[in-house]
Amino acid sequence: MSNADLLTGTVKGPGKLPYEYVFITRDNDRTRIGEYVYYDASVGGEVRQIVGTVKERSLVRKLPDAFLADPLTPPSAVAGLVGIERDLEIYEVTVEMIGYFSKGLGDFVNPRIPPRPGDPVYLASSENLAGMLCPKRQAQTGSAHMGSLLTREAGDVPIVVSVKDVVSTHLAILASTGSGKSYTAGVLVEELMQSYNRAAVLIVDPHSEYHTLSTIQGDSQFGGSDGYHPEVKIFTPDKIKVRFSTLSEGDVKYLLPDGTSDKMLHFLSQAFRSLNDRLRAEGRRDYLYNYHDLRDEVQRQQYGREGDTGDGGNVSSIQGLLWRLDSRFDKPDGIFHSQEHLELQELYRPGRVTILQLSDIEQHEQQVIVGTLLRRANKARMMTTRHEVEKGEHFLDYPVFTLLEEAHRFAPSGASVVSTNVLKQILSEGRKFGVGVGLITQRPGKLDQDVLSQCMTQIIMRIVNPIDQQTVAQSVEGAGRAMLAELPALTKGQAIISGVGINTPVMCRIRQRMTVHGGETFDAPAEWMNWHSSGETSKRKHDEAPYLKPTSEKKPEKVGKIRI
Repeated sequence: MSNADLLTGTVKGPGKLPYEYVFITRDNDRTRIGEYVYYDASVGGEVRQIVGTVKERSLVRKLPDAFLADPLTPPSAVAGLVGIERDLEIYEVTVEMIGYFSKGLGDFVNPRIPPRPGDPVYLASSENLAGMLCPKRQAQTGSAHMGSLLTREAGDVPIVVSVKDVVSTHLAILASTGSGKSYTAGVLVEELMQSYNRAAVLIVDPHSEYHTLSTIQGDSQFGGSDGYHPEVKIFTPDKIKVRFSTLSEGDVKYLLPDGTSDKMLHFLSQAFRSLNDRLRAEGRRDYLYNYHDLRDEVQRQQYGREGDTGDGGNVSSIQGLLWRLDSRFDKPDGIFHSQEHLELQELYRPGRVTILQLSDIEQHEQQVIVGTLLRRANKARMMTTRHEVEKGEHFLDYPVFTLLEEAHRFAPSGASVVSTNVLKQILSEGRKFGVGVGLITQRPGKLDQDVLSQCMTQIIMRIVNPIDQQTVAQSVEGAGRAMLAELPALTKGQAIISGVGINTPVMCRIRQRMTVHGGETFDAPAEWMNWHSSGETSKRKHDEAPYLKPTSEKKPEKVGKIRI
């Protein structure tokens, strides 16, 4: 694409809405939906380029239908025979105005000066667009190069988002299955680990898709001139521990099985209150306790004898509660440990991406793990920024960013989940303390809408489900309706990026990853064919040989017929 602005049409007049105008053009190739055009207007005595995006197109003059009836005869040939000019088609194009780009503000300003009929309309050059659309430049501190503008040739107009805005005001990556959401998240993480960002990133990975990011370590593409090299740390399910005292009363109640009576929950609340009173009286630092401390408090409430009825005792309720608590928490190799847990400084460290693999952990426990970690991180950042601590496990003197894959698990719509309230608090208050969250989901319709609406930067990929489309349209303020209408037509690796992380909504071609993608779909037929290949068959026979029992030469006994 040439760097020169191209004259493409002439203004016809205003559109249906106050911020729209219509122009006429013969240019069918360069006036596609989502393209950027402009007209000149005088603003404060200075000529400005008022930029807009192509929203709609319609054919206002065309060849007669009879010219198109024979698919074997080109319409242009028929037109030439009867003396009709070759470029007969004329298009009416509707443009949604954005405004002129102010270098001082680093953003668009809409002067609300409509064009006049007859004004020329120009196609913005790739060079100018590169300077207007994105708040950052490639490899600049705080930048994340996500790809290039979809309406131009690959690489012509780089799309670079502001990491500061993405992290501080939160991110949502929304896409149907197979559209490339995990791939796109991998691109973002690669950018965050570059020497010009060196971010502290935690990925919650329910499907173990992100382990391939480990190749970042030692890759020269991510190194810095000062000797910087990023780290990748993976916690497998057997290494994930949550200290019991970090669980809230709500967490413990949430983990109890269905059928726990209100009476049992009352005794549990009483146990929590008496335990906290006891710890406060004893002056125990940070109110550290283990499961058996809580269990003892529950046990102390028991009175009466087994089989007593009425007010004669509560043995059955206490014993039922203890049984339920033991079945979840009294496990030597379980997740909930008396003292051991994942230190925040190990989970979050500048220049490190930490991956929590939750694939073998039950979903209720996953939700509690995420809720507990986010609550601890938020508390640590609050205490650190308020100068309430200078060291220890609550000291975290740098911003952090957490990516939640399958986010609808941790904040489902219409369901009471312990991690939802933690997310709501962080998404509404985290900006002040440097706690950023990225939500990744294939079902935005199943994600809590209060949570989704707090994500001020969105990367939206192909979405086909009508409910999910409606959810996105209602929850995402930055992207225009015309762009959202493009969602079903996007193909794999194409996205709409909107919100505070970029100057104006754009359609982006996601760049190729530098690391291997770990979420590829299995090619089942190829795997089945490979299973029957000669090499695999020989290997399988060799591996199974020690376990095969010698066959008996004895003929099987005859049995009578079975009547049914």
